[in-house]
Amino acid sequence: MLVAMSDPDVRVERLDGVALLTVSDPRRRNAMTGALSERLVAVLGEVAADEAVRAVVVTGDDDPKPAFCAGGDLDELAAAGEAGPDALEHIYAGFLALAECPLPTFAAVDGPAVGAGLNLALAADVRIAGDTARFEPGFLRLGVHPGGGMTWMAQRLLGPQTTTAMLLGGEGLDAARAAELGLVLRVATGEGSDGRSAAVAEALRMASVAAAAPRELVVATKATLRATAQLDRHRDAVAVEVGPQLESLRSEGFREGLARVRAATGKK
Repeated sequence: MLVAMSDPDVRVERLDGVALLTVSDPRRRNAMTGALSERLVAVLGEVAADEAVRAVVVTGDDDPKPAFCAGGDLDELAAAGEAGPDALEHIYAGFLALAECPLPTFAAVDGPAVGAGLNLALAADVRIAGDTARFEPGFLRLGVHPGGGMTWMAQRLLGPQTTTAMLLGGEGLDAARAAELGLVLRVATGEGSDGRSAAVAEALRMASVAAAAPRELVVATKATLRATAQLDRHRDAVAVEVGPQLESLRSEGFREGLARVRAATGKK
């Protein structure tokens, strides 16, 4: 059913340890506004505090047609130019909340991810594209300097050449090219399941692996990934990992996992 007259929202579904968040403002193809950003911050805070949630999937409302997020609301951006940095940071708070979420985050991208929408996708840990996905910075065409951390996020993921081509050379990426360059992990094709797109179904499948693990292990592993990403030496990474690994070896989760493996292999 068409929901074009509904208010902007971030819908939340809790699915066996996974929180599926759907950014929804169909009238503007899920364009990011201050209100939508506030809602995203609030929802991410709620799910991060929920001990039953172990992973997060973010997608866009696809009614009436696929769209992840078609950018920032132009009227709000124009107003922010007059109001100053606080107004821009208000819009950016949603991407930052996703980027700083302690749980693993997966973006399922169908349709356009433009400007602020590309920022939202980049803020996730893993991106899965549907075959309709399109990634466009959009800033230069609009006459606006990039914001929301795009220059930093894109260069870390894609390197300086591809980032420059996108931001200053007008290079947009379809799903296949985004996968080739590493912007997305893979392209999900097909019908999907349970009324969801193939990209959402694949993101939920991946998230379910984290959802089946002890929450403290999932959170610790993500924190360690971030810590070791800044290191230059193997030895330093070992030193960072040893503490949380010892803690996990003493946990009930490890004892249960060990028992499952032994049962599966016939060992006592």
